[in-house]
Amino acid sequence: MWYRLGKFVLQYRLVLLIVLFVASGFMTWHALQVKLSYEFSKAIPTDNEKYLEYQAFKNKFGEDGSVLVMGVEDPQFFSKPHFDAYRQMLADIKQVRGVEGLLSVPAAIYLQKNDSTEKLQTTILFDSTVQTQEQIDSAAALFNGMFFYRGLLHNPDTKAYLAGATINKQILASKDRTRVVNEILEVTNRFHKSTGVQVHMSGLPFIRTQIADRIKNEMNYFLIGSLALAVLTLVLFFRSASATLISMLVVILGVAWALGTMHLFGFQITLLNALIPPLMIVIGIPNCIYFLNKYHMSWEEIQAREKAQPSGASVEVLKREALLNMVSKMGIVTLFCNIAAAVGFAVFALTESALLKEFGIVAGINIMVIFVISFILIPSALSYLAPPEEKHTRYLRNRFLENLLVKVEYWVLQRRKMVYAITAVCLVVAVLGILRLKSVGYIVDDLPKNDVIYTDPKWFEKQFGGVMPLEIVVDAGKKGAITRNLKTITKMDELAEYINGYAECGRPLSLVEGLKFAKQAYYDGDSLSYMVPNEFDMAFIGPYLKGGNNANADTSSQLAKLTKTFMDTDKQQARISINMADVGTVRLAALLDSFKLKADTIFNLASLEPKNAEQPDGPMVATFDSTYKVKFTGSSVTYLEGSRFIINGLKESIFWAFLLIALTMLYLFKSVRILVCSLIPNIIPLVVTAGIMGWAGVAIKPSTVLVFSVALGIAIDVTIRFLVNYKQELPTHHNNILATTTSTIRHTGISIIYTSLVLVAGFVIFMFSSFGGTFALGWLTSLTLLVATVTNLVFLPVIMLAVLKDKQKG
Repeated sequence: MWYRLGKFVLQYRLVLLIVLFVASGFMTWHALQVKLSYEFSKAIPTDNEKYLEYQAFKNKFGEDGSVLVMGVEDPQFFSKPHFDAYRQMLADIKQVRGVEGLLSVPAAIYLQKNDSTEKLQTTILFDSTVQTQEQIDSAAALFNGMFFYRGLLHNPDTKAYLAGATINKQILASKDRTRVVNEILEVTNRFHKSTGVQVHMSGLPFIRTQIADRIKNEMNYFLIGSLALAVLTLVLFFRSASATLISMLVVILGVAWALGTMHLFGFQITLLNALIPPLMIVIGIPNCIYFLNKYHMSWEEIQAREKAQPSGASVEVLKREALLNMVSKMGIVTLFCNIAAAVGFAVFALTESALLKEFGIVAGINIMVIFVISFILIPSALSYLAPPEEKHTRYLRNRFLENLLVKVEYWVLQRRKMVYAITAVCLVVAVLGILRLKSVGYIVDDLPKNDVIYTDPKWFEKQFGGVMPLEIVVDAGKKGAITRNLKTITKMDELAEYINGYAECGRPLSLVEGLKFAKQAYYDGDSLSYMVPNEFDMAFIGPYLKGGNNANADTSSQLAKLTKTFMDTDKQQARISINMADVGTVRLAALLDSFKLKADTIFNLASLEPKNAEQPDGPMVATFDSTYKVKFTGSSVTYLEGSRFIINGLKESIFWAFLLIALTMLYLFKSVRILVCSLIPNIIPLVVTAGIMGWAGVAIKPSTVLVFSVALGIAIDVTIRFLVNYKQELPTHHNNILATTTSTIRHTGISIIYTSLVLVAGFVIFMFSSFGGTFALGWLTSLTLLVATVTNLVFLPVIMLAVLKDKQKG
């Protein structure tokens, strides 16, 4: 079959090349249209309960992750030079197109009772009339006396001050948000230069924009780096410009098809599928090496035969024979290697995470596409070129590698017990390491610890509790129930105070804080009055809270805006907003469980009654009603849920990859014994890698679990290469297993080592990434492939000799 396919390709080479390049031109056009994703990772299925709750929250209350926060720590904050510079910075930020609002100290409102109008009158503390140092000091004294702003806009203990810029949500979902963030950065840098005060920046708009832009830049760097490394590797191996150019054309077309596929499917470039283009290069180059290596070996064999027994055939006939031998021998090897790699990636499409589905679909399809490109382009191009010269095949006689393979052969034939012993020790140590593995993920832990995107959120955690949004929605069950009586307000305050007691959480903000603010204003700014109004207070404060026409209509609307932001129009649902520290998935899950238990107790606990009526002092039983429904949502909750989906999906994908690859191997070799022989050497590297992760303290998280499916799909290539060659050589050696195994080590060893080095070098490129997940993918996959090379060259032949000899004896 493969011989006939080779003849077909060579016979219709021109037509096939034209079709290939026309189709690739079409895909290149689509590749140029693909866009960078500016949405948060779509890790949760759209029918997931947490996803639906989050969408319902956004539809009712708006986007929770649209505020870019800026913080300064400045003991001289209220000195006129610094305060004027700060006000100018905020005025400039407000002029940035896309900034819809600013919450800041200069915009803070002061609420006071006006007995003549019986209204709460609001004024901006630091309005345009506040210019002199005395006026600033006077306004600052009032500001510091308002408990409402403590922990929200300032930390009086450390003299830290916060401002929040709300970004238009349409701009946040487009590439224009890079402009907004960069313009804000320019303004804050001018402030820093003029005052010497560092401006810390964070919030989801800032984090997501910076990460998205780095994804784009890193993809370009990795593409260039992977191509440069591939060129260097091929030149060193083959010493041939033509072989290098053909290989480069194969992988460049593979990248174009991958990006074009993204656009055709309506996908965008995310942190995960940005890895696909460089992966196409890493996976495509071994295809080229397999074909070229076999072509060179076949040419040398034909040349040796012609010297011994000249046939008088022309160079073109001999070259055609070498090409047909290349296709017939390596076609099936390369096909199944690509199938195994494609399976390792495509299983991600079986998960429920849209993020993983996209990665799996694009990678799985294009690994097979790059096989088709290789199968058409390499033999067709080589048929137009002169046959290889002696310098091009010199690598086949590399003395260092030949000596290395002799040692491998010695260990396989003479030191089998030692091989088993060393393998057993490595597995024991690895298993002990696996027992140390932990599963935890952080929103920004994939960044270097000295990166501003990592350090600035830590500053906000220290000063204000954090910047990661957690939203609590309280549904009172009936319209108007939120404000009908103070019971709901009191319950909300009790939950907020409980959450505020956790160091990982910032001060909760809700409608309750507005009422406390109003009560303090009614009692002439007395800070001791900053508490939830009781029924007695409301009898007097109530009339002051009602709207009306007054001279300060614009400023008095601030209280109405607060009410609208934290309560729906039906007055049935209210929200409590908390900014949290990036505590990691384990701690976050524990905190949420604690908050939910407390919320259930506060809102729905009806009574505590004795478990046994005859023992009133005995154990108590809680009875609950279902008047209130309390839901926890926001970006923090969706991140936690997304991490669970990704980790679980990746764990499932490892199982499916293993199963599908096993079925592929069984179909290829039609032998259960060979199947067992093929799988064991590829399980060992995964176990060793997991063990090293445990000993090195690398946690199981979305960015590291990915390694195992990817490595399994790629490492199995070495096994297929070895076993197919073994199967092809077996008849030549009259079914002598020992002779065939020895011959296979010698014939495939060099190409396996070369291919493994290329794969390792290709993944090492990812270690230059600023993202921890990509860095982990680089060194962990490289490590797995190195171990897989050793196990397939040493352990695989050892167990083959044991298993297959037993078969002969039986």
